[in-house]
Amino acid sequence: MAIAPEKTVKDVVTDFLATTPSIEEIIAYRLPDNIQQRAHFLLEKNRGEGLTPAERAEMDEFSQIDHIMTLVKAKAELKRAG
Repeated sequence: MAIAPEKTVKDVVTDFLATTPSIEEIIAYRLPDNIQQRAHFLLEKNRGEGLTPAERAEMDEFSQIDHIMTLVKAKAELKRAG
């Protein structure tokens, strides 16, 4: 079973954004492997036995952050092109 990471996905992403990354760094950004593994674990568990309320909240946070980062990356691409 995958163990919850010490930092939340919000912590990791906001730490990255607080470093004032370049447009290229934003576009290239990927979550660290341990955070990605946790997300995959939650997705698989959700497909199978289901999630606990805490895991559901964690998965919802992943979804929200993914949506925000998709928008940030899209805007960075537009800025780079523009």
